[in-house]
This record gives sequence, structure tokens and C-alpha cells, in this order.
Amino acid sequence: MNNSVTSTARLLGAGLRALLVLTLVTGVVYPLVVTGIAQALFDDKANGSEIRSDGKAVGSSLIGQSYTLPLKKGEEIPVPDPKWFQGRPQNGLGTNSINSQYQLILSGATNRSGDNEELVQWVKDAKAAVVKDNSVPGHLVKVSEVPADAVTSSGSGLDPHISPDYAKIQVHRVAEKNHLPVAEVQKLVDEHTEGRTLGFIGEPRVNVLKLNIALQELVAKR
Repeated sequence: MNNSVTSTARLLGAGLRALLVLTLVTGVVYPLVVTGIAQALFDDKANGSEIRSDGKAVGSSLIGQSYTLPLKKGEEIPVPDPKWFQGRPQNGLGTNSINSQYQLILSGATNRSGDNEELVQWVKDAKAAVVKDNSVPGHLVKVSEVPADAVTSSGSGLDPHISPDYAKIQVHRVAEKNHLPVAEVQKLVDEHTEGRTLGFIGEPRVNVLKLNIALQELVAKR
């Protein structure tokens, strides 16, 4: 009987010691080591790929943002602010989706086929809106100039990037609304155009948040 109790006590003691050691190693030491390595070698990614402006975090380079005007009485959908470069349609295309805000809870696509009649109509409406919004006196945007990313959302609906072509057709509108020379605004786009990853993966792209921060700085200087 005593041997049985002693053996049981020993087993319980060994199990408790193992629990405490594993808890310390896997619950404290390991997380601290991994966090330390991440902060030392990949601090930008470890902290959510933050983008900072004037010493403050203003967003992530991985998630797009909306640039809209304040809602007016009776409005339900915010209208894009013409002073800023605009990103892709968010959260999948839908009714008035060209004016919709990023909603992280609703990340996802439409899952409609390319020949879906409703999707085709949404794309046509979005294309007409892009042409109208970006045409200014002396510069008319042609329907043929509207790239696919201007009228379709990404798979997540939260893409922070646009193509250089989409940025280019917004240059004249942004320049006019901010009273800036077109050449200076186009230069900003060129400076913020990223090439293909490793030279062959993906497509050239422009991060809209970074571009708009640079635009804000340019306007402030003038």
C-alpha cells in the first residue's frame, strides 16, 4: 500500500515538474525568443507592416484604406474624395460598390463567374464612374484606358495596391483638385511604383496609402 502511494506521489510529482518546465519553455521562453528574433530581424512585418506619418501609425502597407468625403444628410454611401488617389473597389463588386468603404469583417470576393450578367453590369457601371470621376477639363479619360483593377475588387477586397495604369488616369484629377502641376503628381506616382517581386513575381504596383501620404506632404510644402 505504501509502495503504491509512494509510486503514485512520485508520478504526480514528475508530471507536475514536467508541466511546469514545459509551461515555462513553451509558454514563456519560446514566445520571448521568437518575438525577440522577429523584432530584431523583421520588425516591420512583426509589427503589422505599419506605415507612419508625422511619427504616428496611419495604417498598414498590407490593407487598403478609404478616401471619402463626410456623409451628407440623406447619404448612405460615402462619395470618394477627389483630392486623393483612390484604391480598388472594396469587398467585392456590388451595388454602388465603387463608393463603398473598406470593412475588414467583410473581406472576400463576389464568387461570380466572368459571364454573370449582374457582375458584367457592375463592371460597366464602375467603368463609367471611373471615366466620369477622372475626366477633367482638357483631359478626357477614355473607356479603353480604364484598367481591370479600377473596376474589380481583389480576392480579399482589401488590396492596398493599384496598377500604375490606374494611378496614371487619376493624375490629372488629383493635380487639378490640389492645384498642383500634372508633372509633379505624375512624378509621385513614378517614385511610388514598385516593380515585380524578385523581378518576375506579380505585376508593378502602387501602394495607395504611401502615395497619398507623399501627396499630402507635397501639398503642405506648396
